[in-house]
Amino acid sequence: MSTAKPTAWRDLKPRLLSALVLVAVAGLAIGLGGWVYKLLILAAMAGMTVEAATLFGLRVKSWRGCLYVLWAVGAWLAAATGRWDAFPAFCVTALVFGAPLCLIMCIIVLAGNALLWLRVGGVMPVLFVICVVVASDSCAYLTGRILGGPKLAPRISPGKTWSGSFGGLVGAILFGVVLTVLSGQGGIVQAGLWAAALGVVAQAGDLAESGMKRSLGVKDSGTMLPGHGGLLDRFDGLVFAAPLAALVSLCVAPSAPFWAAGLQDIFAALAGHLPR
Repeated sequence: MSTAKPTAWRDLKPRLLSALVLVAVAGLAIGLGGWVYKLLILAAMAGMTVEAATLFGLRVKSWRGCLYVLWAVGAWLAAATGRWDAFPAFCVTALVFGAPLCLIMCIIVLAGNALLWLRVGGVMPVLFVICVVVASDSCAYLTGRILGGPKLAPRISPGKTWSGSFGGLVGAILFGVVLTVLSGQGGIVQAGLWAAALGVVAQAGDLAESGMKRSLGVKDSGTMLPGHGGLLDRFDGLVFAAPLAALVSLCVAPSAPFWAAGLQDIFAALAGHLPR
């Protein structure tokens, strides 16, 4: 009898090990907050920018490549020092690098700003988003490997299944509810709904990144994280989910968690910005 591991599980060990390292580093930085957390966000933004430049043939060691990375660093510095209104300028002016790199820069800048903004409200908002996204990704991976079934988007990502997508959504909701109960903040129903929304957005981000890689003819965005590929591979769901969470947080009182937002809060926030 063959002792070889099934193909579907061959990347599980490096995936788990790299995930444990990420959890340890991110958990420490999130808990400490301040500039430790801000520098972690800087490292993530810079790393994803380097990967994006490489994917689209922009040499990082060239002057344009260095400038592209510094663009993200500048956006981070503005947000880290409280200049939350500066990110649109970095997004729009990134057009000088071309439309594809500009789009990725916008996503990275928005995600970085969102994660910095969420930490202003304490540890729980950041933990909620990250745990829900990780739960969605992990449960989708495990469910898809165990159950298999019809493919979700075979032309974009042949490995993803409808069963995995459903399992990821259930995992996101469960983790969101558990975190809400543990924190004692917000309602369980609203938390479950926002966790589901974040899970859907995270899966959409995963598919978008898979589509980009497929169009470029590459398997991974990088090699920094064993079992995951690159930073863009690992954080493709988070960079889409974090801006949604940050946007929703603007609809509630500063003392309330973003997952406590209801329809009335969203409508009230929208009405407050309509011209009188």
